[in-house]
Amino acid sequence: MEEKLNEEARHEEEQEIDLMELAGQLWDKRRTILKWCLVGAVVGLIVAFSIPREYSTSVKLAPEIAGNKTGGGGLSSLASLAGINLNAGATADAVYPQLYPDVLSSAPFMVDILGVSLPTKDGEVYTVNEILEDHTSSPWWGTVLGLPFKAIGAVRSLFSDKEETSEDSINAFQLTPKQDLKVQALSKRISASVDTKTSVITIGVMMQDPVASAHLADTVVTRLQEYVTKYRTEKARKDLDYAKRINDEAREAYTEAQRTYAMASDRNQSLSSKAASIEIERLQNEASLAFNLYNTTAQQMQMAQAKVQENTPVFTVVQPASVPVKPSKPSKAMILIGFVFLAFVASAAYILYFPKLKESFVKAKEAKKE
Repeated sequence: MEEKLNEEARHEEEQEIDLMELAGQLWDKRRTILKWCLVGAVVGLIVAFSIPREYSTSVKLAPEIAGNKTGGGGLSSLASLAGINLNAGATADAVYPQLYPDVLSSAPFMVDILGVSLPTKDGEVYTVNEILEDHTSSPWWGTVLGLPFKAIGAVRSLFSDKEETSEDSINAFQLTPKQDLKVQALSKRISASVDTKTSVITIGVMMQDPVASAHLADTVVTRLQEYVTKYRTEKARKDLDYAKRINDEAREAYTEAQRTYAMASDRNQSLSSKAASIEIERLQNEASLAFNLYNTTAQQMQMAQAKVQENTPVFTVVQPASVPVKPSKPSKAMILIGFVFLAFVASAAYILYFPKLKESFVKAKEAKKE
């Protein structure tokens, strides 16, 4: 037992000696390490100032959940404490808040957003498509690396016999490769997340223009509200259209019955025959029945209008969109620290291991000669 303890103590002492030796080697080469760190700082500054500024805008919504009924008693209360909403999916509404991120990232929604016009900080107005294509810059190395692909695309377009599709009209069902790239680029700039406990939706938009970022966030929220409202009221609106059509037919039938009854009354006013009296009474009864039907359909139409209003969701804007003052990225300080740290690690690895690797390589080469 004592021998094992002594062996472990010697091992720890050797490790401490090795660490002290490595630290001494690094300290002896501190000027080299400092040079590497200065080079890393310069490269970090170049990279940090080459990345375009991006401005982020976030909006928080608290939607009304359709068919929200409490259930589960104490189990729901315990689940809510754990951050789980048992009522999130227990609703007749197929598009509940947890699916809103999928709605936002869908191709039809992105294609609809591409055609939206947005003002910029320069006072100009461009569509989202134009902003992404002509007014969004990339780092210089991205431009350099993309030159060969642009040249290949230009050569292919020269020898291609197919007519290019107009970029103004985008078909979400069949996108061209260029249009698909735009949709993907826009979807990366629009994000959405849902708090499973409170169902609060956070929509984030990232653009290189602060004014365009705020207006795009507001537009995305508006289009999402329109989408959900259209879905939630679709059945009620169809019922309302049907009720209006039936009411119009009933009104025409009542007007015609009333006109026929009035004409018959005027025509037989001076006659006292039993047949004429019976005919006038029949026409009066038909006019009364037509009026009752018209009155009933009018009530049904009012109920259908109330149903549309009842099914229209209400969104409470917890945090509205506002023009960002400071860019959210790039973080120049973090980039600088990261490059300096990488330079330090690379210089330390070079100082500690490169001489040993060089020595082993020389020995192996001499051994081969022998």
